[in-house]
Amino acid sequence: MTDVVGSHPQYDEFADEFLDHAADGFHNAHYDRPACLSLLGEMAGRSVLDVACGPGLYAAELVARGARVIGLDHSPRMIELCRERAPAGEFHVHDLGDRLDWLPDGAVDRVLFALALEYVDDRVAALRELRRVLRPDGALVLSRSHPTGDWLRQGGSYFDVRVIEEVWSRGWRVRYWLAPLERTCEELHEAGFLLERLLEPRPAPEAARLDPDRYASLSREPTGFLAIRAIPDPRR
Repeated sequence: MTDVVGSHPQYDEFADEFLDHAADGFHNAHYDRPACLSLLGEMAGRSVLDVACGPGLYAAELVARGARVIGLDHSPRMIELCRERAPAGEFHVHDLGDRLDWLPDGAVDRVLFALALEYVDDRVAALRELRRVLRPDGALVLSRSHPTGDWLRQGGSYFDVRVIEEVWSRGWRVRYWLAPLERTCEELHEAGFLLERLLEPRPAPEAARLDPDRYASLSREPTGFLAIRAIPDPRR
């Protein structure tokens, strides 16, 4: 395949708007974050690498739960916002196409990788690097768009792995990978992970008041996100 997303930090152009959108937005605050936080489990006293940390919404919550947070994002503006929102954390501007050479092997208890895998061109290499910095008894929590929803929206073959470009409702232009669930599972396997749990979350109950129609739709249709908890394979 010749398709690439590339190394441009796409979200840098609308980082402040994204913070405003995601802080209490339906999909982020009441759908993705509850699912991922449930898979992370108890965080008090644990170290967590927040990959593609964005404006710090996860980081602030993790710090509040007693975690030591290290974050990275490709967008310099996102890192500025993250430092403002979670000053107790340690944050780095970093492209996932590069090695995490500032972190030693087995440095963290958890890795959170929420809604960003689709922006990475060499996903296996990035996942291998995340496995390297995880402790042997650690866990990776990853969320991504539900591939069934992607296919229903985009058409074509469900099994095609391809890059698409969309303009979202606020005028944000984004470029990212579409891939079936099988491909994500195989990439995790190639990177040395075992799948422990997979969630197809439903919106949190309070979201019904925000948008009853969207709440009803996501409660019955796989058109939103999914979340995976994976652990390092001890045989590899």
